[in-house]
Amino acid sequence: MSEMTVSRVLRNRGDVSEKTRARVVAAAKRLGYVPNKIAGALASNRVNLVAVIVPSLSNLVFPEMLAGVDEVLADTPLQPVVGTTNYDPEKEERTLFEMLSWRPSGVIIAGLEHTEASRAMLAGCGVPVVEVMDVDGQPVDAAVGISHWRGGYEVGTEIVARGYRQVAVLGTSMEGDHRARKRIEGLERALHEAGTPPPEHITYAGWSGFAKGREMTAAVLERRPATDFLFYTNDLTGAGGLLYALEQGFDVGDGLGLAGFGSFSLLDGLPRKLATVDSRRRETGQVAARIVAGMHVFEGDDRHVEFAPSFLPGDTMRPRRA
Repeated sequence: MSEMTVSRVLRNRGDVSEKTRARVVAAAKRLGYVPNKIAGALASNRVNLVAVIVPSLSNLVFPEMLAGVDEVLADTPLQPVVGTTNYDPEKEERTLFEMLSWRPSGVIIAGLEHTEASRAMLAGCGVPVVEVMDVDGQPVDAAVGISHWRGGYEVGTEIVARGYRQVAVLGTSMEGDHRARKRIEGLERALHEAGTPPPEHITYAGWSGFAKGREMTAAVLERRPATDFLFYTNDLTGAGGLLYALEQGFDVGDGLGLAGFGSFSLLDGLPRKLATVDSRRRETGQVAARIVAGMHVFEGDDRHVEFAPSFLPGDTMRPRRA
């Protein structure tokens, strides 16, 4: 077997029979051989990596989006490499700089809000850039996800349609979580248009979880006992609030309504099914990966791919009024 044939197999180039390819791959595995992709990239100026940058891996929102990316790229030569930012725009800037220095073949990055330097790097990197999980803004290249403002607005209209009046919003205090902010803004607009009093606000620092939801729920109900609806900006805090309300004997649904955001299947075993909004995370990752891999065709000049957020009433809200 010639050196050229071995080189073709290891670089995945040229026509080589499947039998020959299998022999070369088997020999490489026995020897522990790993090709030098950096050397191979010198000619093309790119490596087969896709930079995927998200705020966190501990928040269940982002691993599900990443699963969608991986499902599509598994059938291509491209490999996702993940970096996290902790919702810190300066850290995002540093992470983006380092990942772009490897000359990836594409970038998938959460959100539309970035520092001026990050936007400049994204605009000048020369590869497909897909901003995911949000479409409320102008992308550098392409955007895929839902409108979080619209999702919040839909929750607000459902709250009003089901007769609730004294609303509280329980969410994160992290300034970098722009998607949570947009949900709240959409909800507040719907309440305002219906003449419902402005909602009470309570926030938490750090990462979301059941404990944060329980703490905030106890605090807001003690501070404003007349509250009849609690909107949590994510399902994890909502689940903690639901468990607290049930333990304390509240009439969940009819007397006290609750809703979260995100539609996490992990929470399907709760005593009541929490009202929520499906943010279409896996589909977002799948479409973003297709764009990076050159497999997606846009309709016209609009490079937004917007999914409709689906409201799911669950068992924690009254029926709609006739």
